[in-house]
Amino acid sequence: MDNSSGVGVLDKAAIVLSALEGGPSTLAQLVTATGLARPTAHRLAVALEHHRLVTRDLQGRFVLGPRLGELAAAAGEDRLLAAAGPVLGALRDHTNESAQLFRRQGEYRVCVSAAERPVGLRDSIPVGASLSMRAGSAAQVLLAWEEPDRLHRGLQGAAFNATMLSGVRRRGWAQSVGEREPGVASVSAPVRSPSGKVIAAVSISGPIERLSRQPGRLHAATVIAGANKLSEVLARHAAQQDDQNRA
Repeated sequence: MDNSSGVGVLDKAAIVLSALEGGPSTLAQLVTATGLARPTAHRLAVALEHHRLVTRDLQGRFVLGPRLGELAAAAGEDRLLAAAGPVLGALRDHTNESAQLFRRQGEYRVCVSAAERPVGLRDSIPVGASLSMRAGSAAQVLLAWEEPDRLHRGLQGAAFNATMLSGVRRRGWAQSVGEREPGVASVSAPVRSPSGKVIAAVSISGPIERLSRQPGRLHAATVIAGANKLSEVLARHAAQQDDQNRA
C-alpha cells in the first residue's frame, strides 16, 4: 500500500514522528528506523522540535513533543483522557485514595488525569506533573513491558530491579512503599492499546499509614479493574473505527 501523500517533506516528517512513537531515539537510531539520510533525518527532527512536535530527553535523544498532546486534546479525540475522569473518580471513591493516570514521556512519567481525595491526608499529584521513571509503582508498570534494551536502560539508577519487574509482569500490577517519596505508598496497573502495548498506568497513592506496607493486597484488584476498563474503552473505539472503515 502506498502511504505517500505526494508531499515529500510532509511524508518524511510523518515517518520521523512514527519512528518516535516507539520511544526515545538518538539520531543514529532515527536514521535506522526511518531509512532517511542522516542530514535529512536531523533537519526534519530539528524542524519538528522548533514546533514542539518533537523534544529531547535528558540524554539528548529525540522524543515526541508536548504539542502532540495539546493537538489531541484540542481535537477531542483522546479517548483515553475522555474516559479517564469517571474511571479515576470511581477508583478514588472505592479506595478512598487519590487516583492518577500516567503516561511516559522520555525519561519522565506525566500525570495526565487525576481524581484527588477531597479531605484528609493525601498524596496530591497535579495534572501535568512530571515524575521520575526511576521510582514509584507507575514507573514500574510503564517500564516492565518495554523491549529488553529499553528496560535495561531504564533500570540504571532505578529504585527497583529486574526481578521486581518480572514480578510486575507476572502479577499484572505493581506496588511501591516509600519508593518515590517517604511515607507514600501506591499501587498501579497497565492500560493497554488495542494492539496490547502498555500505553499508560492507572495508580492510587496515599500515606503508608492507610495503605500499609503491602498496598497491593488491599487495592490491586480494584486498580486492575480500573485499568482494564480504560483498555476496554480503547478496544471498543478501535473496533468501531474498523467497522466504519469497512462500511
